[in-house]
Amino acid sequence: MNTDFSPKDTRAGNGAFHRWKPAAWLRVSGPDAFTFLQGQFTNDLRAIAAGPVYGLWLNQKARVLADSFVFRTAEDEFWVGSYFAAARTISERLEAYIIADDVTVEDRTASWVGLTVSGSEVGENVSRTLRERRFEFAGRRGIDQAREWFLPIEEAERVNERLGGAVELNAAEMERRRVGARIPAVPTDIGPGELPNEGGLEAVAISYTKGCYLGQEVIARLRSMGQVRRRLFLVRGTDAMPARPAPLFQGERQLGELRSAIANENGEGFRGLALLTLLNLQPEVPLVFAPGAAAENGCVIDPT
Repeated sequence: MNTDFSPKDTRAGNGAFHRWKPAAWLRVSGPDAFTFLQGQFTNDLRAIAAGPVYGLWLNQKARVLADSFVFRTAEDEFWVGSYFAAARTISERLEAYIIADDVTVEDRTASWVGLTVSGSEVGENVSRTLRERRFEFAGRRGIDQAREWFLPIEEAERVNERLGGAVELNAAEMERRRVGARIPAVPTDIGPGELPNEGGLEAVAISYTKGCYLGQEVIARLRSMGQVRRRLFLVRGTDAMPARPAPLFQGERQLGELRSAIANENGEGFRGLALLTLLNLQPEVPLVFAPGAAAENGCVIDPT
């Protein structure tokens, strides 16, 4: 299997870029902003001095409502950004727990854009152009050594002039890279019905030492158990992609769902992320989209 997710054409080493629209970009401010967010977010915001922190927003049962990066710009000002989790979901989740806290949540999504860059030359060009670099971060888009930014729309227009001869990647190519790198999209792949560990998010999105947050007791019990009953797997098929979510079977038994998928670049077959139960799963046996269907019309778990 090809696991090279680097740009195919770098045009004299200038790299590649992708413009995207954040699903959420919120300003959270007020004297109690830090203590409030620290009590809601799964990761430790005390580490934010070293750069933005990636983590999750859970419900009481530790199911995943949203994910985001959190940036700190002042003692009482934070910014919360997400690729796929909707601003309304995050803001409603936060506002539901603001009781006596002096905290304000503002949705600024409409006036901001995102930019992903791979390649050192074009990345440096963008950095030199920006008046403010505080929203630069290492993202989760499946591109090695990528640099990313949340930018005001007016800033992005000026940055566009500095992209030079870099290759512009479309949304389908970015999705191929994300899926190929086994990075779950929240809430498409891992959402309100799933635990973080089912998507392999415990290593990057959860602190086990920060203290209490919503859902923390369930996460602690899950850690002591040492195993979840479902996991997200990379799968590949040679036929056309079904509509998602698509049920997946081995024989007559449903073992899970295909959550996201993208056609291969050559147009033949697809890769996808499937949430599958570990009980009764036979990793070497093909998965099909209907009970008893022909194996050649289904998909297989990628063993790499």
